[in-house]
Amino acid sequence: MSTTPRVVIIGAGIVGTNLADELTQRGWTDITVLDQGPLPLAGGSTSHAPGLVYQTNASKTMTQFATYTVQKFSSLDVDGAWCFNQVGGLEVATTPERLADLHRKQGWATAWGVPGEVVGPERCAELHPLVDPERVLGGFHTPTDGLAKASRVVTALIRRTESRGVVFRGSTRVVDVLRRGGRVTGVRLDSGEEVPADVVVCCAGFWGRALGELVGMKVPLVPLAHQYVRTGQVAELVGRNDEVIEARLPILRHQDRDLYFREHNDCLGIGSYAHRPMPVQLSELPEASGDGAAMPSMLPFTEEDFALSWEHSKELLPALRDAKIDTGFNGIMSFTPDGGPLVGESPDLAGFWVAEAVWVTHSAGVARAVAQLLTEGRSELELHGCDVNRFDEVETTDAHVEETAQRGFVEVYDVVHPLQPKLSPRELRVSPFHARQEELGAFFLEAHGWERPHWYGANGRLVKELPPEWQPPSRDAWSAMYHSPIVAAEAWKTRTAVALYDMTSLKRIEVSGPGAVDFLQRMTTGKADKSVGSVTYALMLDSAGGIRSDVTVARLGEDLFQLGVNGNLDLVHLRREAPDDVQVRDITGGTCCIGVWGPLARDLVQPLTRTDFSHEALKYFRLTRAEIAGIPVTAMRLSYVGELGWEVYTSAEHGRRLWDALWEAGQPLGVIAAGRAAFNSLRLEKGYRSWGADMTTEHDPFEAGLGFAVNSEKTGYVGCEAVAELSRRPVTRRLTCLTVDDGRSVVMGREPVFLDGEPAGYVTSAAFGHTIGRPIAYAWLPASAVEGTSVEIQYFDRKVRATVTAEPLVDPEMARIRR
Repeated sequence: MSTTPRVVIIGAGIVGTNLADELTQRGWTDITVLDQGPLPLAGGSTSHAPGLVYQTNASKTMTQFATYTVQKFSSLDVDGAWCFNQVGGLEVATTPERLADLHRKQGWATAWGVPGEVVGPERCAELHPLVDPERVLGGFHTPTDGLAKASRVVTALIRRTESRGVVFRGSTRVVDVLRRGGRVTGVRLDSGEEVPADVVVCCAGFWGRALGELVGMKVPLVPLAHQYVRTGQVAELVGRNDEVIEARLPILRHQDRDLYFREHNDCLGIGSYAHRPMPVQLSELPEASGDGAAMPSMLPFTEEDFALSWEHSKELLPALRDAKIDTGFNGIMSFTPDGGPLVGESPDLAGFWVAEAVWVTHSAGVARAVAQLLTEGRSELELHGCDVNRFDEVETTDAHVEETAQRGFVEVYDVVHPLQPKLSPRELRVSPFHARQEELGAFFLEAHGWERPHWYGANGRLVKELPPEWQPPSRDAWSAMYHSPIVAAEAWKTRTAVALYDMTSLKRIEVSGPGAVDFLQRMTTGKADKSVGSVTYALMLDSAGGIRSDVTVARLGEDLFQLGVNGNLDLVHLRREAPDDVQVRDITGGTCCIGVWGPLARDLVQPLTRTDFSHEALKYFRLTRAEIAGIPVTAMRLSYVGELGWEVYTSAEHGRRLWDALWEAGQPLGVIAAGRAAFNSLRLEKGYRSWGADMTTEHDPFEAGLGFAVNSEKTGYVGCEAVAELSRRPVTRRLTCLTVDDGRSVVMGREPVFLDGEPAGYVTSAAFGHTIGRPIAYAWLPASAVEGTSVEIQYFDRKVRATVTAEPLVDPEMARIRR
């Protein structure tokens, strides 16, 4: 009799069948896969998927998902018929902007280990003879990409997992998820039958939102229709393929026109994202038929929406001028607010998991990650950009999800800058200082609905006053986007006078109750049982010692703490782990924070309060309750820009009055408001890490340069045993500080780094260091890249020389911050 957990997987498409396979590979055998449609083609997106597998992505995790999909599907067949046809991929550029972007993609591919090269027009035509070389400027060729036969993969996996004991049941609808005591106990079917389960995983594709509603869980996705056609016979393809091989030419993407192409023997399949978004109501979809004649995910073709795409197709591929469209349909796919998949456990119902909005490209990789989470408690790949709980509440409202998902469809093939904010919806969340920031000409970027000043137009006058050594060099067009020379002035004033930074958008969590100390002792690497008024920088780890977050833990009372965390994932994690005698509460919306930083910070604050803000009275990493200009505040002696100052917190109702008091009192001192661009530059000069960019669960504290945040005298915290073992091993890779040799080339992140001419790592964070007068980049590199080592960073189509440099670059003695 099986002793593994009872698992019910809802959905027998490309994700559900892969998950069943990955679980059985790990020894779990008591698995039932249910689908409302007939098997093996149940009628979801898998049934009509064109099967393009392009591996390269700006996300390392998404690329690795796709690479595993290629590896796994290449090993499968159905009675000798292929499941993956490695024809390669070709993306072509018809504009200079797209060609530059293809060089950027080639850099990602190099960083993540995917072979690929940018080639000229003639080579594009050699690789894909239907392409008119006169129409293209070049292309990005990836030889290991290819076509997945999704329906065949499902068949292969059903056969394999059934032989291991998995039970598949088609034409079976789940109408309820059973639970008791906050845990899943099974599902109820439309027949009234109850299927017991310890774990339920929803892999239902675009039906996932409706199934989430059964447990009161927001699954933020929107079903959208996407056009796909097949041409009639194309003369130039006759005789090249047959029904067995289907395709030999690389899959082709013409992203300047939102199009892609693949062979179907002597015909061509064309997919388009160029049309209007077409959201779909699930209640209007037909039932799937067992013979495949009716597919809920395949809606009638709207010819008028494809007319312009057909003309664009004929321009790129002249062979189509004598061909006609034979068939077409509008196929349903899932889109999310940020375009990423949705993976993880319900925040409120233990044992209910989702793996949704996953395309064929990433299906096997996502399934492996979920299987690892279930069987081992962690994934070998970091998943913060995929976690279903990554969104704040306002981002999961129906209106927000529908608008942002549809915008994502429109922009799916766009060239997107790393700093590019969404145009709409905006001003979902603003700090109490927002009106004052607008008066100062703030240029806002957006994160999780928060409007965050990037710099202030009012500081433009200071650019002319910059000393020569602070004058920033000119930038190339890409790094100059969403940037201003004003940033240099804001950094200068922070280092030489005093600046106000709006830190309100950083999530704050209150942890309270009789068990709060013990809880935080278990959850973090720092000592929570310090005196009231202490602030501790610490890490939250997973069981293998990977960094799941870095946090500040401020002890406000015997049983009361305020945590500064990185986002909603931390909130969900702490709530899930909290015992009954601990309360975990998000206090971000009801509070606000001003960072008052700079050598004149004490001159600004001290006259406004009777509390002693001297170094002796309020040391670094201590806090005090005080009144500033009659406003009750909590001031924490922290500084992520490396200057004297405090994070000053108050309730949102007092926020504007606090800002006004500090602003007015600071005028004789030359106070300015400063934005996130200056903040990022200054924090990199101090070597301060940013979780999610510089380190994740894939990294341990010692290689990330955060061993100091692990209390060596402490035991019993999550990851403690792993850390003890890691501390005894030599570090083989390291988060490394680089300065750019030419003093002007600013990279943006995710670029590959070459050591001795070979790819050796990748950039995490980068900025121009205004204090030191040269660009900075942090990168993961082999530990052999010691101080003074010369490296090269690939930036688009050129190499930028850089040097490994000791950190921190500014004030290594910490004298400025402790004055």
